[in-house]
This record gives sequence, C-alpha cells and structure tokens, in this order.
Amino acid sequence: MNAEPRRWTPARDEDAALVSGTGAFLDDLDPLPGTLVAAVVRSPHPHARIRSADLDRARAYPGVAAVIGPDEVHAAVRPFPLSTATPMPYLPSAVDRARYVGEPVAVVVATDRYVAEDAAELVTVDYEPLDVVVDTRRALEPDAPLLHDEAGTNVATDRTFCFGDVDGAFDAATHTVRGDYTFPRYSSVPMETYGVIARWSEDAEGPAVEVWANFHGPFTMVPVAAGALGLPPSRFRLHVPADIGGSFGIKSGIYPYVVLMALASKHAGRPVRWTEDRIEHLLASSSGAGRVMRFEAAVDDDGGVTALRIDLADDVGAYLRPPEPSTLYRCFGNITGAYDVPAVAIRARAVVTNRAPTGLNRGFGGQQLYFGLERLMDAVATTTGLDVAEVRRRNLVRAFPHRTPTGGLYDSGDYTRALELLVTKGGYDELRARQVAAREAGEHYGVGLALVVDPSGTNIGYVGLATPAADRKPGRDKSGSTEIVRASVDVQGVVTVLLGSVPQGQGHATVARRVAARRLGLPPEQVRARIEMDTAATPWTVTSGSYSSRFAPLVTSAVIAAVDRLAESVRGAATVLLGLPPEAADGLDLADGEIRDPSSGTSCRFRHAAGLLHWDPGALPADLPARTTADGEFRPPEAVAATAEDRINSSLCYGFVAEMVGVRIDPDTLEITLDRVASVHDAGTVLDPVLLEGQVLGALVHGLGGALFEEFRYSDAGQPQSATFLDYLCPTTAETGFELVSDHLASPSPLTPLGAKGCGEGSSMSLPVAIANAVADALGPAGVAIDSLPLHGEALFRLLDRKDH
Repeated sequence: MNAEPRRWTPARDEDAALVSGTGAFLDDLDPLPGTLVAAVVRSPHPHARIRSADLDRARAYPGVAAVIGPDEVHAAVRPFPLSTATPMPYLPSAVDRARYVGEPVAVVVATDRYVAEDAAELVTVDYEPLDVVVDTRRALEPDAPLLHDEAGTNVATDRTFCFGDVDGAFDAATHTVRGDYTFPRYSSVPMETYGVIARWSEDAEGPAVEVWANFHGPFTMVPVAAGALGLPPSRFRLHVPADIGGSFGIKSGIYPYVVLMALASKHAGRPVRWTEDRIEHLLASSSGAGRVMRFEAAVDDDGGVTALRIDLADDVGAYLRPPEPSTLYRCFGNITGAYDVPAVAIRARAVVTNRAPTGLNRGFGGQQLYFGLERLMDAVATTTGLDVAEVRRRNLVRAFPHRTPTGGLYDSGDYTRALELLVTKGGYDELRARQVAAREAGEHYGVGLALVVDPSGTNIGYVGLATPAADRKPGRDKSGSTEIVRASVDVQGVVTVLLGSVPQGQGHATVARRVAARRLGLPPEQVRARIEMDTAATPWTVTSGSYSSRFAPLVTSAVIAAVDRLAESVRGAATVLLGLPPEAADGLDLADGEIRDPSSGTSCRFRHAAGLLHWDPGALPADLPARTTADGEFRPPEAVAATAEDRINSSLCYGFVAEMVGVRIDPDTLEITLDRVASVHDAGTVLDPVLLEGQVLGALVHGLGGALFEEFRYSDAGQPQSATFLDYLCPTTAETGFELVSDHLASPSPLTPLGAKGCGEGSSMSLPVAIANAVADALGPAGVAIDSLPLHGEALFRLLDRKDH
C-alpha cells in the first residue's frame, strides 16, 4: 500500500510564492505600457569641477529618447532639505562638481538597456580634477581640501552635550580608561539591487509623478523627494512592490534615483525604468557610516563606571544625505548601553569626505556605538584586573524602568539574569579552559563578550538633536513612532489586514495574520494579511516603513487597534442576531469563530454577524457602527520630541542581547575561526519563535561580515577598491559553520499591547565587537591592540608586524 504524499506546509505565509518563483519583485512588474530604459553616466573622479557636459552625440544615437545632465538637473530640481543649517546642498546628480567616484552626472533614456549603455559612452564630460580627502581625521584638519566651499568646513554638524557631573566624576575617579576606535563602512549587499519605474505626467491640476520602487522607508523621504521636484506630496505617488529582495536599510537611499528617473521621464515623455547593476550598487548606492571615536571612562575602586566621555565623528561621504545624521543619534537614548552610568558627555560630528554618501545599515548607530563602548569595557577590565564578565556584571542596569542620563527609558529587562544565562549555557568556564590548553600548545585562543541594549520602534524626534535647541523653530519639532493598519471584513466574515510596512523577508504577513486571528478569536484561515504600499491608497505616516525593528512593537500594535475597532461593529451586529440590547456589545466574547454572550451562553457565528453589516445594516440600532473597514493607529505617548536640555527617548522599546564568542587564530596563517558563538536575546514577548530565530541567525551573519570580511575601502586618491565581489568579501555558508548556542528571555514591554520588542538588529550590533574582544584576548600575550575592523589574516599580519617593528 502506497503512503499518501506528504504535503509541504510553509512556515510562513510568504514562502510558497517565494520558493515557486511567483513573488512580486520590482523586475516582475510591468505596470506601464511603453516604458523606456535608463542608464546612468557616473563620475570617474572622486573630486572634480565639471567644466562642461556634451550630450549631443548621445542624443543623436538611434533609439535614444532623452539625455539629461547637469544643466537639466540644476534647472528643475531643488536641493534636498537637510536637517542641519550647514550649506552643503545635495542634488540627485552632480551639477557643478563631482564629489565621489560613481556620482551620477547624466542619464540616458533609450528603447532598451543595450542602446542606453552604448549611448552613455558617447556622453563627454570635461572635468577639472581637484584635491581629494577620504580619511575622516584628515577631513577635520584646517588645511584639508573642502568639498563644499560655501560651508567653509567639512563638518556638516557638530554638537556637544553634557548630562550629569562628568568633570566631577573624572576628578574623583580612581582610574581613567580611554580608547580610540575605528569602525568601517560596510553594507548588507541585498540580493536585489535598486530599481525604479517613474512616470511624469501633467493634467489640469499640474504635474504629477507616479513611481514604483523597491524603497522600504522611512517614508520621511516621500515629502523630501516630492519637494525636490517642486511637487506637493499629494502629487507624488509611490508604489512599493509586495516583495523586496533584502534591504537592511540600504534601500532607504534609493530616493535620489527616484527623483532622477522622474526628471528623465519628463524629458523623454514616457515612463522610464532603471535597474541598478551590481557594480553600480557596490560603487555608489549606500553603506553604513564609518566612524572614528574616542571613549573615556571614569572608574572607581570597585570597577564601577561613574561617567563617560564620548567623541564620535562619522564619515557620511560627500553629502549629508537624509536621513543622515541618523547614525549619530539613533542610539542617543541608549548611548550608555547596558550600564548604569549616571553622567555622560558627548561630542557628535558628521564629516564629509570624497566617498559615496552613507545611510542606514542593519543596526545603524548601534554597530558603531557598541564597538567603542564594549571595547572600552574590556579596557576597564584590564585596568582594574577584573574578569571581563565581572566588570560588566558590576555595572549593569538592575532596576526597571530605567531612565538613562540622555533621556532613554528602558522599559523592561533582566540584564543580570541574561548575562548569567550566557556564561552558564554558553560555557564560559569551558571556553577559558580551551584557551589555557590552546596557549600551552602554542596556539592563539580568545574569548570575547558583548552586552548591548537593542532599541526598537524608533522615535524620529532624535533627528532634531542635530540642531541646537535654541535654533529649533517653535512648533516645528519632530517626534513619533506612529503606525497605521487598515482592517476589513467581507460578507463571509473573512478579515483582511492591510499593512504598509513592506518587509524584506521578515515574515510580516505571517505574524500579522496570526495576531489578528488570535485577537478576533478566528481560525487563521479566516484572516488574510495583505502587504501593499501605495501612498495614494494605503494608510501611512512619515514614520512608516520597515526599519529600526518597528514591526513587532509598532505594526502589530496597530493591527490590534484596527481589528479591535472592526470588532466593535461585528459585536454590535451580533447583538441584533442574539436579541441583546446595544449596550451588551462590549461584553461579548470572540472565540472559535463565534461571538458569545457569557451571561446567557447564547452565540452566533462571526461570519453571520459580519454578513449582517453588509446585507442588513438597517437592522442595527442607530448608535451602533456599521463599519466594515477600520483604520487603527498606534501612537505611543513615550515617543516625544527632544527636550530643551537635549534629552530624548530615542526609541519606544529596548531589548537586550548578551553574546559570547570563542575564536581560534591559526599561528601560521592568522586565519580566524569562530569556535563557538553563544547568544541570549530578550525581545519581550516572542510572537513567533521560528521567525525570531531566523532574525537572530541573519543578524549574526551580518555581524560576522562586518567583523571579518566586509569593508568599502578607498585608495588615498579616492578610488574605490571594493566595487566587485572579488574585492568586497561577504560571508558564505562556508564561514557560518561555528557551534551556536542560543537562548531567550522574555521581559514583556509594558508599553506595547503584546509586550513585544524588536529583535532583527541585535546581533548585528553585538557580534562585531564580541569577535573583536575575542581576537584582542587571543592576541593579548603578543601585545597587540585591536581598535578597528574588519579583522582578517592580512589585518592581523599588519598589526603583528607593526608590533614587532
């Protein structure tokens, strides 16, 4: 007898379409007939004045519909609004100077990509090369080449802050511990590169732009892009496809190309499609900001850190491209990390260099912050003679809620318990024993720890910190973590929740459907989740988007708000079916697809009550709603603008990650091998264990890339040295074969209906510095200091060679 074939049950609602090749990515869409194709002409110089641009030969090429260059952009596009007053105008392409290799200079629109690229080679630009600066520290020097003459400086923003008696703490300190650290630029190299389809049109109301792009947010960029084209946001319509092949923050930087292709469409008189190739993406899309930083700690007799001095200088590339300087301030509220430090002084600068502009990258701000802070905690351990775990244990925040000196409100947690779980389950003593054995055998072995607070549900008000409080315009503050979801019910009682938070593989539809089903007491098959971002039809705010781990704390909370409003109507309809007075609606229970009256035991089907809303709304009492669609919003009151003293709760929720790494370093090849990775996460209430584990694993691999492989390097002359995968190395499955020990705590957030916090970025912040701490521990006997990333055989050879000489 033949067994019945097993049916494959996908773990996520999204999986079936993805594995069968029926996903809806941008290149799968062909929304407009007669769409032309664009190619971008880019600067080969890192810094050069544009004397002239000859576009005539390209325009005359057969099949070319339009060519736009510096003159067309200068005449039609306004500089993007910046969050600082320093005059460093940023346009979607170079108009007077090219300031980095790969900066767009012209766009050729033709019948197909082949014709467009052939014609692009006929564009002739006369450049006058200028002096170049690519090093952040060099850019800060008084005689450094200036990228923007009108600014008179390469510093786009420079702010200082002081909270608490910092000087007094340092004066009284037993030890002062300091370190200078460098964090590299790197990306997340999503599988899908940038893509845009743009159409410029005009009607009786004037010009309008409609765009399809794999842009993932934040939607603060929508009014920015519309304003650059001189349009109100109501005349700028953006569609985001249901599927995006990875982003991790990188695709938030696509909006200059949206503007550029919209202008190209205007000149061509037809819609224009542009798809970035991989070299373009590595050359000129986006990366996380590089950072040079100094951390100083005032330390008492017991190893307690009583104050911090922090100096941060971010390399943001040639322009302070919005939403930068977000990387400087996104972690402002949690800048003291997991530690109960009462006083902190901060200097925060964004510096322009002749490199491609930066933007968001998974864990942005946190990667850079914790590399400095957790390397410093190891230095405190060395100075005081304490074990690295013990010095952290003594300084941890213990009571919650906890208000940091910079204004962050840590909502819940048990950091001490998480650390104990890490060292116990992760086998800290066992790894130390391996270290002893390895050193006796003449090998290098190290153990590294990192403890990080994981912010989620960003409050965009932190951007205001780039402007001094005295210069902020009254009534023009920014704040918020608002999310809106729309829920509807059809005539058969099937509920649909519409999300504008377009995911890049996180499983938003799966979780949203299950959350809605549980809330309404319905079987999961009676609920659908639809992902669609159309700014003309989908509810959204400027804070919308899939970034900063917003989904679990914010979007699911809005799902609950929406289905709760829908449930009011369905309960009201149920009172008619059950012969109850209207005021009884609030007391009815939703469970098992039914609506029950607990006082009488009577019930009706959910779908019958929904059907009444559609077929017989006249039966409802006048004071009961007959809505079949409801918008629900979540607007946490904790997300407010910065105070006059520059304190801000920069995120709604704060999770926690404790990580430990054991590494072996081959004494001959200096190859670093991860022996064991142990990771403990507290993301509040776990909404889906499988998806949580997937997020943790993904973040670990991202962190591994930043620690050991990935870096956008430039020559001193400003030429990129990482424009292909031959030079820009990414981790593969071959590098992820380490032993992984993973566990979780759950400290539900009191600020969200489900108690959920974000979890998708934590290990991308903690693993790079945990590996650095482990490598420093391994090479400690050789007297090697680890103060930068990435760490690979060549980097270790240079460090050891420098030590020997």
